Amino acid sequence: MSFKTPRILITGGSGQVGRALQKQLAGENFDTFFLDSKQLPLEQTMIIHDMLGMYEPDIIIHTAAYTAVDKAENEPDRADAINHLATEEIAQYCRLHGAKLLAISTDYVFDGQSSEPLAEDAPTRPLNVYGQTKLKGEQAIQKWAPESIIIRTSWVYAEQGHNFVNTMLRLLREREEVSVVSDQIGSPTYAGDLAQAIVDILKADTWQPGIYHYANEGQVSWYDFAVAIREQIGASCRITPIPTAQYPTPAKRPAYSLLDKSKIKRTFNVEVPFWLDSLKLVIK
Repeated sequence: MSFKTPRILITGGSGQVGRALQKQLAGENFDTFFLDSKQLPLEQTMIIHDMLGMYEPDIIIHTAAYTAVDKAENEPDRADAINHLATEEIAQYCRLHGAKLLAISTDYVFDGQSSEPLAEDAPTRPLNVYGQTKLKGEQAIQKWAPESIIIRTSWVYAEQGHNFVNTMLRLLREREEVSVVSDQIGSPTYAGDLAQAIVDILKADTWQPGIYHYANEGQVSWYDFAVAIREQIGASCRITPIPTAQYPTPAKRPAYSLLDKSKIKRTFNVEVPFWLDSLKLVIK
């Protein structure tokens, strides 16, 4: 009796999580297809079904998203097309063709008013267009493909790409002083750790649908995060903590979005590294 090798299609193949998945899935027994925004232009929602049909995937890992949080305030239609409408098309494809879907979402679906780590059933109330469009994407998945897995994550960074770590590494070397917000609390997530968690889920004995939270362990502010980056490279740049009110941005951010990871650990036996350990590895 022969078993068919599962065909896995990954959207956002050139993004932070997509690249990390390329590394993590390299030695695994899957047929993998990584599509970037040129191969699968998500804002062109009319062609998504046909594009996916060319690959006939058994599993879709949907990591692609419109993630320019501030820019989304001025491009709400484009953000909605990519984060909501395209996600709806993917969910409908999965329902029609019996494919499994694992999609990445965000801590920005919350309003930041909590004072304790957020469980998956905590009330959602996004403060910005990005969070609103990602929440609509989640709701579309739950409507059309309720057997899907949704993973909310936060503050994602990787070796490459536009992220807080790479921005701080550059500024700490270029400047004598930087100011960083100290009253937004959450946890950074190394894309490599998230990718490993996704692989663990793919290899688990059973597929357990639902919403899960994943970020690295521990809680920090952006200021704490910046100080830790400075310590790793031994820079002499001064870092000044400032309140959010002194650093106005087009999009509001949640003041507190620490995610409770107990469900994903319990369900899939996933290891969650401490944020500083992963940061040290990446900067090395």
